[in-house]
Amino acid sequence: MTLPTDAVGVAAALRCIADLERLLEVARRLGATVDLDELLASSVAAATDLLGCERATVFLYDAAADELRSRVATGIADSPISEIRFPASRGIAGEVARTGQLVNLPDAYADPRFNPEFDRASGFLTRSMLAVRLTDHGDATVGVLQLLNKRTGPFDARDEEIAGFLANQAGVAIQRQQLLEHFAEKQKLQRDLNIARTIQQGLLPHEQPLISGFDVAGWNQPAEETGGDFFDFLPLDDDRLAVVIADVTGHGVGPAIVMAGARAMIRGGLRGVSGLDRAVTDVHQLLCLDMPEGRFVTAFCGLLSAAAGTVEFMSAGQGPILLYDAAKGDVSELPAQGLPLAFFPEAVYENPTRVELAIGDVLVLLTDGFYEWERADGESFGQERVCELIRRHHHLPATDLIEVLFKAVVEFSAGGPQLDDLTAIIVRRTATSNAPPA
Repeated sequence: MTLPTDAVGVAAALRCIADLERLLEVARRLGATVDLDELLASSVAAATDLLGCERATVFLYDAAADELRSRVATGIADSPISEIRFPASRGIAGEVARTGQLVNLPDAYADPRFNPEFDRASGFLTRSMLAVRLTDHGDATVGVLQLLNKRTGPFDARDEEIAGFLANQAGVAIQRQQLLEHFAEKQKLQRDLNIARTIQQGLLPHEQPLISGFDVAGWNQPAEETGGDFFDFLPLDDDRLAVVIADVTGHGVGPAIVMAGARAMIRGGLRGVSGLDRAVTDVHQLLCLDMPEGRFVTAFCGLLSAAAGTVEFMSAGQGPILLYDAAKGDVSELPAQGLPLAFFPEAVYENPTRVELAIGDVLVLLTDGFYEWERADGESFGQERVCELIRRHHHLPATDLIEVLFKAVVEFSAGGPQLDDLTAIIVRRTATSNAPPA
């Protein structure tokens, strides 16, 4: 029996109101929870209810793998397939993801684009299909909403409109969840890096050393939260002080881990009684066993003697080693004896250099972050600028001279980023002892 026209209109209006209320409920849920699966499940339930279809699936698009995978799917619990995953180059959902165009198939098997593999694997029979792209605020594809088998016939224009609204809501939910997950991951990474930085900084000397007749200072500033540079001071017997500055290739967490191991090995070697050359060779051989491929360590290992007023050192690729000669009023470069540690397994380190330091002489050890810091035109700070600063400020206390050098490279860079770790050790021979009275 045909209903009167006004009754049909009232029924249609009531149905529209009910649809809008359901869609508004989905929108409210979007703002009430950050659980993505709950939000998508709500959207899928609303779609199957409002459109009267048998199944609905939300596929997420993985841009890196260029594939689609099901995140929420109705009916899949009764299927032998726990997850649907396929390349974005295949099937109707793949085409929607690639082109952004809605696809409405009254008869899925009549369309050559349809991929029947899932039907064969699951035992489900797809008759009609409606697929809509999910996008973020930048119109980038984040997924596809796929609806199957409307019970009363093919999907119509009203169904397309409702599916489009639900797709927009799901796209917003997915983007928000991705942003939240990215933020949480970034926060966790930052916490881990802060812990790593605290541990690494704890390995560095907390105060400047005291050794009779010398003014010694060290300083470090990594380019990132953690770095591969380090310096160390180790008091030894006979009023001697071991002085170490080293640079592990690269910067960041990986070199920081290598740095911790290298520091422990160098400390252990220098505490031995077999001599500086043997200690450095032993450390080199140990590092060769443990060092990741492509990594090596440049290192200066020196022994300051308060009694003799000398520095005996070996430099495994760490340079330049600059010495300000107070008598000449000029800066010279001392030779490095060998290759970096762990660079060449057969390397042998022997014949340490011994230098007598007169009062006023200054030994300057800097890692390459100082020399290689560039300004906008690509010019590096360079060794000559360092030497000129030493000539002009050699009389300053060791800590002050380091500060002068650091401020100079920062000013030179004119706001350019620090791309490498900075580490410095300054050793000045003084006229009087800086050690406490006996």
